[in-house]
Amino acid sequence: MFTLNCKGKLLSLEKPVVMGIINVTPDSFYKGNIHDNILALAEKMITDGADILDIGGQSTRPGSTRLTAAEELERVLPVINLLQKHFPGTILSIDTYHSLVAKAALENGVSIVNDISAGELDANMIPTVARAGVPYICMHMKGTPETMQEQAVYDDVVKDILDFFIARLKQCTDAGIKDVIIDPGFGFGKTIEQNFRLLKHLAVFKMLDKPLLAGLSRKATIYKTLGVSAADALNGTTVLNSVALLNGASILRVHDVKEAKEAVKLITHYQNA
Repeated sequence: MFTLNCKGKLLSLEKPVVMGIINVTPDSFYKGNIHDNILALAEKMITDGADILDIGGQSTRPGSTRLTAAEELERVLPVINLLQKHFPGTILSIDTYHSLVAKAALENGVSIVNDISAGELDANMIPTVARAGVPYICMHMKGTPETMQEQAVYDDVVKDILDFFIARLKQCTDAGIKDVIIDPGFGFGKTIEQNFRLLKHLAVFKMLDKPLLAGLSRKATIYKTLGVSAADALNGTTVLNSVALLNGASILRVHDVKEAKEAVKLITHYQNA
């Protein structure tokens, strides 16, 4: 059983937990007041049972362009402060690969850092997280969001990513990070077939003795395979989230909290039968 120390607040992973995605990007909140929309979304996620809210100001979809740390902070800090004010007991995570953004977010109440680059895009990220003493979500990505889909070449996608994490975990541990969460990075520099292979063999990563995060929500692997849009990918997301839970995922990162919590409840009952 894993427990995450979120600045003194302990989050037990005895049962899988759900992380709700709060995207502070123009293409996510394009109607009305962005803060009103975020407050309503956060309230719904918390009501539906979200254990963590993950705040991100940078689009990381394939081909996206990068924001500077200053631009990203302009987006996320007001939202962090807003959520802190309205939902003070909620565990907040910052989705960033900029150490300056992580540092400022941690100083403003965030207690988990979620880094899609595993520290590879900013050499100061791992030392920054270590100094703060907070959990670190360490994700595998090939290249950058601009180039990652052109670099989806592996000798063996499962073995290559396992080797990556063995080396990265040593770096995190040597720096002094105590709570590391492993995220294989579904959709980040992987083909659809590679994503399915990773999901099928997700249990292999349990040998690292770290919690596993699965971020499959409404991704192209689901909607392209089904021949639908991202908007119609909720059922497919729930199916693959259930597979991830059966294969050892401790955290589901999702847009749809209610359905993810139901999957956790049903899979937990199934496993305990």
